[in-house]
Formats: sequence, C-alpha cells, structure tokens
Amino acid sequence: MLKNHIPLKEVYTIIVTFNGQKWIRKCLESLAHSTYPTKVIIIDNNSSDGTLQIISEFPNVLLLKQEYNLGFGKANNIGIQKAIELQAIYIFLLNQDTFIYTNTIESLILEAEKNPEFGIISPLHFSIDEKTLDNNFSTYLNRQIESKNEIKVVPFVNAAAWFLPIQCVKKVGFFEEWFSHYGEDRNYCNRVLFHNFKIGITEKSKIVHDRIIKRNFNKDKIQSKYSILATFLNVNQDLSTASCLAFKQVFGLSKYFITYYSFNKIINLLLTLISYYFELILNFKKIKQKRGNY
Repeated sequence: MLKNHIPLKEVYTIIVTFNGQKWIRKCLESLAHSTYPTKVIIIDNNSSDGTLQIISEFPNVLLLKQEYNLGFGKANNIGIQKAIELQAIYIFLLNQDTFIYTNTIESLILEAEKNPEFGIISPLHFSIDEKTLDNNFSTYLNRQIESKNEIKVVPFVNAAAWFLPIQCVKKVGFFEEWFSHYGEDRNYCNRVLFHNFKIGITEKSKIVHDRIIKRNFNKDKIQSKYSILATFLNVNQDLSTASCLAFKQVFGLSKYFITYYSFNKIINLLLTLISYYFELILNFKKIKQKRGNY
C-alpha cells in the first residue's frame, strides 16, 4: 500500500520503439524511478540505431523484437495482448520520446481508481522545457466538455500517454490495424466513447513529450487520408452520416492546408483525398463489417 492508500495493482507500461536511442534511456530511467511500480513491455519495430543496446541495459524490461516496422497500432496490439496474458489491471501506453515524473503513474492510478467510468486518462503533456504545454496537446485540452471529479472530460486526446483500465481494453478491443501510423488513436477514442466510457485529462499528473512538430506535405497527406478513414469508421454516427461527413472532409482538409502549401500541392492533396474517398466507398462492405465488430 502506497501513500494515498493506493492498492498495488499490476500496471504494465507499453512502449513502441523505432530508432529511439535519443530518448529511450531517459524514458526507461524515469519509469524505473516511479513511486508506483510498473512492469515494462517494449515492442521494437526493427530499430537500426542503438535503441536495442540501450534497452539491454534494463534487464527487467520485457523486449519483443519485430522483424520489420509494424507501425504504431499493430506493435501496441502485441504489447497489449502480452499485458493481458500477464494479468495486467492497468495498461499505460507511453511514447518512446517521453519521460514521466516520479508520481506520474501514482497520480494516474489514484484518479482511475476513483473514476472507473473513464476508459482513458491522460496526464498533461509538457514540452521539453518542462514549463509550457505541448502545442498540439493544448488543443485537445481546450476542447474540454465538462469537468468530472477534477478530470477534464474531452472527446479526444493523443495516445502519447494513455492510462487504460483493463476492463476498457477488453470491452473496446485493440487498435484498428487498418491504420498504419496515424489516426488509430482517433479511431480508438471514438470506440471508447461508443462503449460509454469517458476520456479525460488530469492536471494532477504530467509527462514531458520531447518533440518538435514540423509541417511535412507527405505526412499531412497521409494523416488527412486516415482522418477520413476514422470518420468512416466512427460508430457514434450511422454510416450514411459518416460517409457524408467524410466527403466534406475531403474539401475541408484541402482548404485547411492552403496557408501552408503551394496551389499545386493543394490540388495534389485534393485529388488524392477524392481518390481515397471513392476507394473507401468501393470498400463499403469492409467498412460496414469493421464497424459492426466494434
């Protein structure tokens, strides 16, 4: 039993690594100094730098090496499955480019124990200066719907640090593997809400997310495609409504990027998204089946 009368329950932290030697030592050291003990599972997506050598210095880490890069969702699914097999009570999904504070997990489990209606609880994400909030994270925080027992209820928070009770994972399932690297967290949040769990951010817990977000046309194009896919698969709306909203996104996303890219790139994006939209329409049966499985 720890302070605040928190019962000791099995918490498994799952980290997907890929060429993460810049961050992984600090991430693992921070977990090792957590006031609330956590077991760590790493799924390495075939790193070619010094990531595996650094991980080998932490003998208590369970390392699951992959032969090629599975992407974020598929790799996390392997870790989640292993955590379930090992009788996890809570799962903490954590990015390789983050580190936690000593009381991060302790604060998260305290909030989770008091608020079982939450399927995802996120700590605050700070930038590397440890003073300012991560820019993208601030957007999610500002979309607060309500406050529930000091947890800010939001419709979405990115998956850099998700604390999930096992009952939510077993109800909602795994990440949708149709997404390769972007959009899977949006899809998962939609499904969490569909199963009547809440998504929240607690200001009592924090992490540092060491990243610099830069505009990249190919990345934005992929993210835009997966944003449309996430809309098609959003089971909180009927399929006809979802398909109409996805069609609007084709033009809305293209318009959004006008301030960032040249006219030729915007036309390229628009044509790409139109083509992708009709590709999904042709896969309507598969989309309907996937939605039914959620």
